[in-house]
Amino acid sequence: MKLMVFILNRNDVLDKLLEGFSAAGIRGATIIESAGLAVTLSRMGSNIFSASLKALLSAEENNHTIISVIKDSQLEIARKVIYRTVGDLSKPNTGVLCTMPLDFVEGTIKKTSDTVEEKKEK
Repeated sequence: MKLMVFILNRNDVLDKLLEGFSAAGIRGATIIESAGLAVTLSRMGSNIFSASLKALLSAEENNHTIISVIKDSQLEIARKVIYRTVGDLSKPNTGVLCTMPLDFVEGTIKKTSDTVEEKKEK
């Protein structure tokens, strides 16, 4: 299992990306509104950035950070969905994708019917 973290810089494709994940079998994710360092410093009026750099940044734009626990085999599927929807991540204003291995996961599979133990007790 892996923890997949994708920071999406293109808010215009969020819905399409989530639909793509769902269609590909990646159904559990948490979506968090987030902001990058440059945008946050710009909003704060930091003197670190010159006026010309501030003009390039849209202080109104937020990112979305998508966090999902996925099977190892789902990583390539997720990457294909991301590239089809967002484009080449080596290009500016697309996103950042990373994963971390997980050694323990609990609570990712929710059952709507009785568990095996509950059925035996009945």
